[in-house]
Parts: sequence; structure tokens; C-alpha cells
Amino acid sequence: MAYGERFDVPAGYLNTASIGVPPAFAADAMAEVIDRWRRGEINAPEFDQPVATARAAWARIVGVDADRVAIASGVSQLVGQVASGIPDGTRVLVAAGEFTSATFPFAAQGRGITVTEVPLAQIAERASEFDLVAVSVVQSADGSIVDLAGLRASGTRVLLDVTQAAGWLPLDLGWADWVVGGSYKWLMSPRGSAWLAIRPDAEELTKPVGANWYAGEDPWDTVYGLPLRLASSARAFDLSPDWFAQVGAASALPWLAGLDMNDVHAHCVGLADKFLAGMDLPPAGSAIVSIDRPAESLIAAGIRCASRAGRTRLAFHLYSTEEDVDLALAALR
Repeated sequence: MAYGERFDVPAGYLNTASIGVPPAFAADAMAEVIDRWRRGEINAPEFDQPVATARAAWARIVGVDADRVAIASGVSQLVGQVASGIPDGTRVLVAAGEFTSATFPFAAQGRGITVTEVPLAQIAERASEFDLVAVSVVQSADGSIVDLAGLRASGTRVLLDVTQAAGWLPLDLGWADWVVGGSYKWLMSPRGSAWLAIRPDAEELTKPVGANWYAGEDPWDTVYGLPLRLASSARAFDLSPDWFAQVGAASALPWLAGLDMNDVHAHCVGLADKFLAGMDLPPAGSAIVSIDRPAESLIAAGIRCASRAGRTRLAFHLYSTEEDVDLALAALR
């Protein structure tokens, strides 16, 4: 049990930064819809409500208005709509070693667009030298957190990827030009859902390169024929949803959005820092930790973790416990 709900996660699961584990009720919702699918009982329009529910819950988690949020199946699809819309010659600043779904869409553009890498610690101080910053709030490789206050003060347009942050780090990102994130890590939902929040004055720099029927004002009235008729909200940038993934997200995200995120943050970071203390390492203040030790002994002891950037990565979420910390420390001794 965690926060009043059952999780069927085994002891030693410290791999949420790769794949989150759903609460039992969310997995049950997925099983139910798949069972109905196999019996031919599903009608396509019924998935509109899960899409709307998940959209609104994700908006609440990251601190933006739901009518500014577009949906897709993956983060890079949504970042691509930003990268395609920015002017020729735009100077983009990214963190060295950034997850490539946030950087490749810009690097692939050509058109005189340049992408410059600097260490994460320099992102905020260098931001004013560039036209746009694209960066993860929390780095996938090691859990480092970007200087959000410094970025906000820079005055430079900012795209923030919250895939490794939303779900454990309290967020209030309505000031950012774009906020993007995926579903299947800290949001404990199936892979196949992603969201992009677009600030109104950044919409003109966002291009609906994947324009499709679901981006219409009434999707069921835009399945056939011209003229182009996109929604008047950020839904104009929607990509056709992965129905089953949206059902899982619509189940897990409203519950998560209703939790005290400050309490979740304290729980996750507290366990991560306790692990670091047991390794005689300083606290990092993140739910993700990276250690310069091989993963073999952890894996042999049944600890689920990951190898990233030549180091071992462990992640502590709301279903993690002190037992998990003790098991990991014992495996490394």
C-alpha cells in the first residue's frame, strides 16, 4: 500500500525512472478495457472522455491550464511541432547529455538552426545568449535539477521536458513557453501518452506538422474532407491518441494530481538521500540518484535499477520504502 492504494510492486523496485508501476486500480482499468475490446464491445467515441480526463489531470500536475494542452503518443512528436515552427536561424541552448527526445527534433531541422550544448549548471546563466532553451527539468541520467528560477528570469523562450519530474517534484510551470512530458515513468501510466502545454504567445511558433482529424474542433466532424478546420485551442496540435494508453492515464493521473505533491516529494527525496547517506555520499535533493558502482550486485540481489551514462541509476517513487533502501545498501556492501 502507498498513499491509500495498492501497488503490486516487488521489494527492491528502484527503476521508476525507466518504467513506473501503476496503482492496482489503474492496471485493473486497463485490463477491463482490453477485455471489452476482445469481446467487440468498444465504440471509438467513448475514448474521448479518458483523453479529456488525462489532459486535465496532467495540466493540474504541471500547473498549467488544460485548454493550453495538446496530446500525442510520444514526447518527440510534440517537441517536433515546436522545432518545426521556430524561425530559421534560431539559436537553441540545451544541456550536455540531455535526453535526445528534447534535442534531436531541433538538431534535425537544418534551416540554419543551431543547437549548442553546455553543462546543466550553466544553462540559466547562458540562456540570455540564445533564442530558446530546451531542457529537462530533471535530467534522466543522474537526476540533476535545472535552475528553473534562473531560466524564468532570463527572459529567453523555454521548452521544459517534465518526463522525469512530473509525479514527484512539485511543479508550477505556467510561465514556460512550452512544457512537454510523457506518461510512463513517474506518472505510472502506460507508455503511449504525452502532453504539450503551449503558452498563448508561443502558439504562433508551434506548427501543427501532424495535423489530423483529432485536432479538429469536433474530431468526429473532421474525419473527412477539406477545408482545414483545426481547433481554436491548443487541441489544434493534438495527434491521434493511443486509446488504451489514455485509459490508463485517465485512471492514474487524477489520483496522483489529488495528492499533496510536497509530501510525495519529501517521501521520494528522503529515501533517495537516505540511500546516498548509506553510501557516504552527500544528499542530492532528487528522487533519482546516480552512483559510480556497477549494477551487477544490485541486480543479483533482485534490485531493479538501470545503467545510464556509465553509472548505476536508482529511482525512488511514492511506492518505494525504507526496505528498498536497506536492500540496495546491503547489496552494495
